Amino acid sequence: MNGTIVMTTPLRFAVIGCGRIAPRHAHALHDLQKTDAVSLVACCDLIESRAAHFAEEYNAQPYTDYHALLQRDDIDVVNICVPSGLHAQVGIDAARAGKHVLVEKPIAISPDDADRLIAACEEAGVTLGVVLQNRFNPPMRDLKALVESGKLGRIMLGSATVRWFRPQSYYEDGWHGTLAMDGGALMNQSIHHIDALQWLMGDVDSVFAYTATLAHTMEAEDIGVAVVRFKSGAVATIEGSTVTYPQNLEGSVALFGQHGSVKVGGTALNRKVFWKVDGLLEQETEMLTRESVDPPTVYGYSHREQIAEMAAAIREGRQPSTHGREARRSLALVHSIYESARLGREVQVAY
Repeated sequence: MNGTIVMTTPLRFAVIGCGRIAPRHAHALHDLQKTDAVSLVACCDLIESRAAHFAEEYNAQPYTDYHALLQRDDIDVVNICVPSGLHAQVGIDAARAGKHVLVEKPIAISPDDADRLIAACEEAGVTLGVVLQNRFNPPMRDLKALVESGKLGRIMLGSATVRWFRPQSYYEDGWHGTLAMDGGALMNQSIHHIDALQWLMGDVDSVFAYTATLAHTMEAEDIGVAVVRFKSGAVATIEGSTVTYPQNLEGSVALFGQHGSVKVGGTALNRKVFWKVDGLLEQETEMLTRESVDPPTVYGYSHREQIAEMAAAIREGRQPSTHGREARRSLALVHSIYESARLGREVQVAY
């Protein structure tokens, strides 16, 4: 840009929910301030001390009542980081207050709630985005481009694998692992990988699944496995768990096509595990070294890119790539997996 300063519409953000994911949003906004006209002006949490600490850390005004925060005229975008079961209602309230909505994954706990949120944003004329930050990782973008180029040929087989660990204490905070607020290993930990599988392989036709709760005292599942048939005729496996003692061992997506086999894994779908494609084999070493350093947490590095795209979408009057209806697809598949496990039979996936 040769030092040219590009003027953009200032966008003022607020974060609702100051728990473990909220600092990723705050850090991303802080980094973006160096190049973009964005700022964090307010935050909210039911726990007053947590809201106050977050506000002091990130130079924002604290609230304990998000309705009061939504009354402010100087907030353009609300980042929703509350428990999953509250995503829809908080998002609906924000939309009705005229705020653009960026909600953490999953978009909601049920497809019906997701539909309510999508409808509310459409009726209010505000932008709705859902945080699926791993789509913005360079290895995942490379994989998407490879699929779209046709160099893999017809994709026949895929897998999404999440072998993670959570101690019992993780499920004793009042909402993790509950059916009303969180779901289990598939809805919470594996949703990014399930989203990636559909993003890369297309619509699912049917699924057969088993779920179990074997290592924790909780309502939802700590193990889920499924066989998925895509409308293209391809098949895939989904494995998600929080039982792999003593630590997270693997989170990956793999595709197998006529002309190549590829796998992206690492801590947060940020590392190329293998990349064997006809005509590209001589570049394999170079490709495997790109973005090969694992981030310190499973949240990865790409919240910054996610929020930057949301800001661009608002300014340009378009939907972000991970808009509400797009994010609803992975939610619909998880619900079909749950339904199959409950019924003990194959279930058609209804988007």
